[in-house]
Amino acid sequence: MTELEVILAVARRHSFRGAAQELGMSTTAVSGAVAGLEARLKVRLFNRSTRSVALTDAGQRYVERIAPALAEIHSAGEEAGSGPDTPSGTLRINAPHGAASLLLEPLFGPYARRYPEVRIDLVSESRMIDIVAEGFDAGIRLAESVPQDMIAVPLSRDLRMLVVATPEYLERHGTPRHPRDLLKHQSIGMNMSHGGIYRWELEKNGHKLQMDLPVRMALNELSAIKQAVLLGLGIGFISEWLIAEELQAGTLVPVLVPWCMPFGGLSLYYPGRRFVPARLRALIELVKELRLASG
Repeated sequence: MTELEVILAVARRHSFRGAAQELGMSTTAVSGAVAGLEARLKVRLFNRSTRSVALTDAGQRYVERIAPALAEIHSAGEEAGSGPDTPSGTLRINAPHGAASLLLEPLFGPYARRYPEVRIDLVSESRMIDIVAEGFDAGIRLAESVPQDMIAVPLSRDLRMLVVATPEYLERHGTPRHPRDLLKHQSIGMNMSHGGIYRWELEKNGHKLQMDLPVRMALNELSAIKQAVLLGLGIGFISEWLIAEELQAGTLVPVLVPWCMPFGGLSLYYPGRRFVPARLRALIELVKELRLASG
């Protein structure tokens, strides 16, 4: 069990040192555990260099097989040791950037107060991951991005991306009346995890457009994109929930609103295994109780 936990930790952290810190072990012990298991399996699980540690193809297949089994064992142990209705331990959630600010007050705050014995570990990143292989209890993503083999629970109402700028920016550069007018503007772009810049998706009366705009600045953090737009550096395409206060205060102004169509909101998703940890069951029940997606 210890060796398998070490393998998963090294796969998550891409580092022997990071895995050692996570598990409370020495780096030498972690390295020895990996080497010992590789020797018995007669296969290399990780490629090592002075800068990084990465799974081999065989290692990736091995991790994908053992991760669900270990998750089942841990869940069974929790139910046997603390009772099926006693949430405890660490709730690990993987979510996109910005989800924490959206869900902290309506969901994770009430959860933390109701279940003080649970530690919440909310990791935000833009890339899609295998939540089972990387040791997460659940993930949060847009409904359209949830893997088909997962169970999904709606978390929010439909969302909408808005084209926004400051009043001063629009006064200097003009207000777009049609998407083609955006080509005359400088935009604040979003760097995608797979490379390239996010293409703005606009739609009206069934007519869909994907816009490649002149980019003055490209960032990969939603909060930084909002700040750049607030500084008047360009026009932005930002989730409505992220700029609710600025819209109400008038510091950001939406344009081309009829072209900004709503889409499916955020969902909590998790593997449909037999033993769901009590800490995760409690979160699922709270989501349903709060009715966030219908509020």
